[in-house]
Amino acid sequence: MQPPLFSKILKLDWLIILSVLFLNSLGLLSLYSQNQHGVGFSYFQKQLIFFGVGFFLMFLFSFFDWRVFKDNSYLVLFLYLGGIILLAGIFVFAPQIRGVKSWYKIGPLSFNPTEFTKLVLIILFAKYFSQRHIEMYKFHHIILSGIYLFIPAFLIYLQPDLGSVLVFLFIWFGILIVSGIKIKHFFILVLAGTIFCVFAWNFLLKEYHKERIISFLFPEYEPLETGWSQRQAKIALGSGGLFGKGFKKGPQTQYGFLPESHTDFIFSSIGEEFGFLTLAFLLICYILLLWRILKISTIANSNFARLFSLGVFVWLLSQIVINIGSNIGFLPVIGISLPFISYGGSLLLSLYIAIGILQGIKLHSYFPKSNPALYV
Repeated sequence: MQPPLFSKILKLDWLIILSVLFLNSLGLLSLYSQNQHGVGFSYFQKQLIFFGVGFFLMFLFSFFDWRVFKDNSYLVLFLYLGGIILLAGIFVFAPQIRGVKSWYKIGPLSFNPTEFTKLVLIILFAKYFSQRHIEMYKFHHIILSGIYLFIPAFLIYLQPDLGSVLVFLFIWFGILIVSGIKIKHFFILVLAGTIFCVFAWNFLLKEYHKERIISFLFPEYEPLETGWSQRQAKIALGSGGLFGKGFKKGPQTQYGFLPESHTDFIFSSIGEEFGFLTLAFLLICYILLLWRILKISTIANSNFARLFSLGVFVWLLSQIVINIGSNIGFLPVIGISLPFISYGGSLLLSLYIAIGILQGIKLHSYFPKSNPALYV
């Protein structure tokens, strides 16, 4: 007998829902505050729409039978090929914005297929490794999964978007590690990664990528050029104090000294206007969110569900650490958005779909004999 829908709603992970609601609301408040010449309000309006659609998708996928991804290889392959086609199509159909081709323009809105592809790769790797967990001692499985990674990562590198390439690598490597690879294979990958980093520095990285890394290691290096963004981010954070300067009262944010205050540096913008206490609560919400995702991975009834949960955990953790690390000067600036807070509909919708699938995994652990198909 099917359990009533109300019982399933009660069994949703409400700590996750409340955490993302707070994070999203804080991001919206910061975007509304950045109302310079109508631009900030435009970001706020668009993000509010994305929030509404994303929240609906989260509940939709919570009661959707996520096992279709585990049981249907053709569907997963279709999603993967769709992501590749969208990434390749960028070079033909997407406009160039500040030297980068990353977004399709659809009227007043933009769509970034990179965020969608992150979710698809998590599904793909969860399925691939869950089917081969007893054969992970065979190195060719690592090589084949690396090929699945290389194709979209290379297309994203050509945009160029080095930050997203790193997130792709973290997702692949994270799922690979928890899948149970052999120790010697782990050290082979570490050695190969080290050699690749040397190769990338000499032949793959753009000059501005190298300048960002150099300015991070040596802050006095061109502080008014390459290091300007990170310098302004630190000033904004430091000037906010415990309680912040107040809504719409942060000079670094309001007068445009803090670049990309709606995306890459929204963490510093929030710190300037709302203070350290708000940032502390923000970090607590992220910790709660990540903890609950790990909890879902421990109660999952299948290897696919466990690896998918851990893949989403790595995705979120990598973007949180990279974004906040670059804001406070612990990491170089590579253009990674802060999940649920930074402006960006593609990332927000992809994250809400991922959270919805996680909720479905949790429901299935409570109602394993029921079909968690959508009731409405």
